[in-house]
Amino acid sequence: MAESNFVDYVKICCRSGKGGGGSVHLLRTAQTAKGGPDGGNGGRGGHVIVRGNKQLWTLLHLKYRKHVIAGDGEKGGRQNMSGADGRDEVIDVPLGTVAKDAETGEILFEISEDGQEVIIAPGGRGGKGNAYFATSTRQTPRFAQPGEPGVEEWKILELKLLADVGLVGFPNAGKSTLLSVISAAKPEIADYPFTTLVPNLGVVAYRDHRSFVMADIPGIIEGAHEGKGLGHRFLRHIERNSMLLFMVPADSSDIAKEYQVLLKELEMYNPELLDKRRLLGVSKCDLLDEELTVEMKKDIEKRFVKKFKIPYIMFSSHTTQGVMQLKDKLWEMMNS
Repeated sequence: MAESNFVDYVKICCRSGKGGGGSVHLLRTAQTAKGGPDGGNGGRGGHVIVRGNKQLWTLLHLKYRKHVIAGDGEKGGRQNMSGADGRDEVIDVPLGTVAKDAETGEILFEISEDGQEVIIAPGGRGGKGNAYFATSTRQTPRFAQPGEPGVEEWKILELKLLADVGLVGFPNAGKSTLLSVISAAKPEIADYPFTTLVPNLGVVAYRDHRSFVMADIPGIIEGAHEGKGLGHRFLRHIERNSMLLFMVPADSSDIAKEYQVLLKELEMYNPELLDKRRLLGVSKCDLLDEELTVEMKKDIEKRFVKKFKIPYIMFSSHTTQGVMQLKDKLWEMMNS
């Protein structure tokens, strides 16, 4: 995912069409000089519809499209002819897109299936023609209903990436490096915080031609749930991951404390995230010699596994030491 091509948030104005007015008409032909009412109904206004499209992975195509306007319904005609419905306007979005009301922030719906369609702005109903109002006591009504107006509302579309494994960690934990090693993804990698400014997806090849999808979420910092750093902008992507790989580098001063801070940020943002399966990945193990590796394993077993009751894997993306074992453990946890 190139940084310039990934857009996961847009705010658009949706304006549906107004309904066509009903017709006021009386039947007049060569054989009928004084016929009854035959005014048809107006057509409904066009809807603004959001549709899931599995071929899309970004909202880039909507970045500069601030207004989406559907067509108006046509007026009813004589001989009980209804007016044509207004043109619907369809917005194609990637799977995992959430629609919100721009004023209240209320979540309206989520698009999760290919071809799923939801009306985000309904068109106005067409008015009834005068033929509709004819009764035995009012045989020649000379009035009809006007069409209903459409709606004009600002909506927010947010994309939540769908992946099997989400990488969670502080900046410079080695998440992008891991993704580049075990998949064909080519995220930007550098030795400074917040190198990754957009989420990256990679398909990880596994044994027997199997595979799974991994998402590199931009680094979390303490206070991210309040919007600090990259904050809410990327925490939402974690919500749609099947499991979470917490990455802490081997040169961290306190692995357990760093894990607790990450866990707290997820809990403060959305407590439901704690229900996901979790695995600790201790990265950059090429920095340790054999003696330090043994000592760290003892410390993790004593202070981490015993307390948090979650498994861990030590690995190095640079030397690929432990990478296969990491993939084995992820696959086991995803399918158990």
